[in-house]
Amino acid sequence: MADPGDTTNPFASSSPAAASWDDLPDDFFLSASISSPPAAPAPIPSTSPRPAATPVPHRSASLPPASTPAPASASFSFSDPRRRAPPASHHPQPQPPHLLHPSHSLPTFPAAASRPAADAAAAEVWPPPPGPHHSGSLPEFAAAPASRAHRPPARAAVRDDRPPPLELRPRPPRESQARAALRMLACCRDASRDGDGGRPRLWAAGEAGVRAWDLADAFRSPTSRQRWGDEAAAPFRESRTQAALCLTADPGRGVVWSGHTDGRIMGWRADPGPEAEECLAWEAHRGPVFALAVSPYGDLWSGSEGGVIKVWYGEAIEKSLVSQREEKRKTSFLVERSSIDLRDMVSDGGACPLPAVDVKLLLSDNSRSKVWSAGYLSFALWDSCTKELLKVVNIDGQVDTRFDMLSAQDPYNYEAKQTSLSSPRKEKTRSPVGFLQRSRNALLGAADAVRRVAVKAGFGDDTRRIEAFTMSMDGMIWTGSANGSLAQWDSNGNRLRDFLHHSSSVQCICNFGTRLWVGYMDGRIQLLDLEGNLLGGWIAHSSPILSMAVGGSYIFTLAGHGGIRGWNLPSPGPLDSILRSELIEKDASYKSFEYMKVLVGSWNVGQEKASYESLRAWLKLPTPEVGVVVIGLQEVDMGAGFLAMSAAKETVGLEGSPNGEWWLDVIGQILKGHSFVRVGSRQMAGLIIAVWVRINLKQFIGDIDNAAVACGLGRAIGNKGAVGLRMRIHNRSICFVNCHFAAHMEAVTRRNEDFDHVFRSMTFSSPSNGLLTTSVSGSASQLLRGANGSRLPELSDADMIVFLGDFNYRLSDISYDEAMSLVTRRSFDWLRENDQLRAEMRSGRVFQGLREGEFKFPPTYKFEKNIAGLSGYDSSEKKRIPAWCDRILYRDNRVSSDIECSLECPVVGSISLYDSCMEATDSDHKPVKCVFNLDVAHIDKQTMRHKYGEIMTSNKKVLYLLQGLEAFPEVNISTNGIILQDQSPSVVKLHNRSTQELACFEIIGQTANSSGTPLSGFPSWLKVSPAVGIIYPGQSLEVTLQHGQLRSQDYLTGTSCNSSGADQEKAATLLVIITGVYSTAGRDHRIHVQHQSSRGAFPSRGYNIADRFFG
Repeated sequence: MADPGDTTNPFASSSPAAASWDDLPDDFFLSASISSPPAAPAPIPSTSPRPAATPVPHRSASLPPASTPAPASASFSFSDPRRRAPPASHHPQPQPPHLLHPSHSLPTFPAAASRPAADAAAAEVWPPPPGPHHSGSLPEFAAAPASRAHRPPARAAVRDDRPPPLELRPRPPRESQARAALRMLACCRDASRDGDGGRPRLWAAGEAGVRAWDLADAFRSPTSRQRWGDEAAAPFRESRTQAALCLTADPGRGVVWSGHTDGRIMGWRADPGPEAEECLAWEAHRGPVFALAVSPYGDLWSGSEGGVIKVWYGEAIEKSLVSQREEKRKTSFLVERSSIDLRDMVSDGGACPLPAVDVKLLLSDNSRSKVWSAGYLSFALWDSCTKELLKVVNIDGQVDTRFDMLSAQDPYNYEAKQTSLSSPRKEKTRSPVGFLQRSRNALLGAADAVRRVAVKAGFGDDTRRIEAFTMSMDGMIWTGSANGSLAQWDSNGNRLRDFLHHSSSVQCICNFGTRLWVGYMDGRIQLLDLEGNLLGGWIAHSSPILSMAVGGSYIFTLAGHGGIRGWNLPSPGPLDSILRSELIEKDASYKSFEYMKVLVGSWNVGQEKASYESLRAWLKLPTPEVGVVVIGLQEVDMGAGFLAMSAAKETVGLEGSPNGEWWLDVIGQILKGHSFVRVGSRQMAGLIIAVWVRINLKQFIGDIDNAAVACGLGRAIGNKGAVGLRMRIHNRSICFVNCHFAAHMEAVTRRNEDFDHVFRSMTFSSPSNGLLTTSVSGSASQLLRGANGSRLPELSDADMIVFLGDFNYRLSDISYDEAMSLVTRRSFDWLRENDQLRAEMRSGRVFQGLREGEFKFPPTYKFEKNIAGLSGYDSSEKKRIPAWCDRILYRDNRVSSDIECSLECPVVGSISLYDSCMEATDSDHKPVKCVFNLDVAHIDKQTMRHKYGEIMTSNKKVLYLLQGLEAFPEVNISTNGIILQDQSPSVVKLHNRSTQELACFEIIGQTANSSGTPLSGFPSWLKVSPAVGIIYPGQSLEVTLQHGQLRSQDYLTGTSCNSSGADQEKAATLLVIITGVYSTAGRDHRIHVQHQSSRGAFPSRGYNIADRFFG
């Protein structure tokens, strides 16, 4: 930018004076540039009645004008479709399930009943709020009472509509999560060790690597300074790696496995020590690793792009884990070579029964020794011991026809494939499939590729795609889809029942005990029993729930914004009531208050570039306490060509213009001298809004989102409309909306409709890059569900909303000469009685629930350019009546004027300055500015977490409840030693001695190899069914143990799989873990299993990995 003292003034406009755009109809630009405009969408119902088109005579200026009477027709407003309990009650009403609107149009809100006449008189003048920061503030004109959508949202120190959570990691600012966002959770304890090794730890995979929390430190403060965004989080250990996409726990080995974008798989000790350091890593896939699972036989399964599934044998993994550090590289190579590619195994003649789509999910069915793999719209079932493909089904439970066809035409294909992989190339067995059949198979493979591209591009039945699945303790498989539906499957891949309890997309499912926890896209959690019945639910986060994991007596949820919360497993229940009351009683210890000033300015610049002197006069900071500056501009750029191009750019997520960049740059240069930095901006056509903050406040401001709503022709052209910015200041949501509404004296109803359209359809989205953001107004799913999963507008959930801009409301029922006479005498109080905006607000037809400070400045429109003072009003032939077109209104958390700032009313504002800048003569509008005093109450999350821990560890009532909830029933095991004879099954009985409590069990295998090192997982010769389950009070459950087919991959144990005639003795140890239904704390029982047989080992159908190394 050039120096203001230079002869060349960069602030001067190079273009000739333009005609007033306010005098042109809204469709002028489109009709001037497009010969046949497209059909406009269906009209949006107005929330304001249309007055009769009858002329109204002018009133004499010699008498105080009467207030504008309200029309007799009905007035429409928003109403909240949610059912809520009265504020005095702590028991929320259940919400009835509702379905999404069938189209992508805006959701409709039920119209409220006609307002009584008394409501017109309910508009009042509010005095300044109590408190030392608000003394001397201006009185405020408050609009008539609003519907629920316009009222401030309910706030509290501890919400009464959900259980009090453990804030393990409070929501970080989004800006702090660049290249560090978390994606997935897993909880693991080392079942192979006693004592401290059994303590559960929570692991998270993210873009920066992996991190781990010791849950014993959940209530403590970090001993060292943590980076931005984690200051209030519980202490954790972290290791920086390539971005991690998935996690799976391996409690038998005491390891957590992570899959990464570079195709690597890494192993981490469940007890990470001082630093999280990997214990094993290897190159697993060419593409990213999307899913991991550990089978009951100790094998690690991994899924990648293109339908690739690999299995990494447990024997090689065990040998690598126990090797010395200097041998890691060699043993990692051994693990790399120990895998088999299951997709290659089942392919034949160019055809594969598996769809060529990314393997998004893997699940180990430990109850029946199977592994499930899932793509977008189909599943595959595998035998976890033999690696045989058992079934391929679609989301409807129907067997894939390609799988049936291949199985029928080549029944011995699996056996032949094993032989071909271990035989020399010249001896490779050819399939008997003929040429025509191979051609058909190739076509099927090509169709798979097309289907994969279509699914990735968003075509097909996208709403039914599989998003999550889990296995419940009773052996059932549960899946969740993008349309919110849940499905129950048996272990053989048969779809049993469907459930729909919520319309938002399912993101994750977790089971513990007798409950299913379902996390949805809108941040809601629902609890189901094992029959699919809905037990309860609440809004857990303000963004999607990405992942869940059970650790200790908590289930932890990871939200899309990065926050992690722990919920007590027995919630909702008596424990929550005690926690809530105790936390409320201690709120004085963790609540904090902040004070700041916010300067808001608005200017319709009429396509001009302001002079340096005008900008300095307008943006002069009245006090150094101003920490935030918000600027809204209108008519930065106009014209038919520009508006058409702007509308086209919005459809592809582009914005900005040279004039817009000029304004942002020059304002930024002025504010830079006061240590301000720009943190966000948004432009749509001629509308710009931008925010600057002081550098020392930047760390307390984040989550800056933007939005744009067009109100021009067909609600598609941006010559009229609004742009908005939403941010969190000290963890409170504050929105600024810059508007430009319909012009002309008679367009009052149109202006009211513009506000209504902006208020209910403005949907915020995060920027994709840079300060000038690229999202139009969010996705359709966001729009339909609204904020926090409700059907209320997103603006309803803000703690403070500021509307600024050229609202275009005029002075009615007064002539030009009468108005000029009052302006000359500075009789603005009388002139204000003719203000259309005040009349509409008084009648409750627009800006419901908002307030405006008392102003004594002259009307801001319409002026001749470059003429200073009151003599500059329009004196042309049109003689436009002066008007206060440019205004600033707001709403904070208060519902009455006498409420002080608190955690229940966290944002309290007042206006210390509301004025225009008469020195600016560059436009036909005068700029206005408003200075807000803000008291902000917020929660010190770290202190609150400490108080939460004190209650959980010292409150006698809580300890008594936890003692009962964390107890697990006594379970008798019929024997601790079993000898299997040949293939005769043996039965172990598990008996629950409790007559009231359920018991859960899980069986993990351990086998000693020739070196004495224990191998995790069942031995390949042993079948255990079921390996997980529930034992009801006073009941017994039988677990069957049987010698199965021996797997030939056991080369590391020194056991020959092809020997025969010699007696063989095999031994294994089974670890039976007994827990209750509300905690992972439990007791371990050991069963020693031996098998003796005089016969040789059974032949294997599996792939002989020994042949690869020693054949």
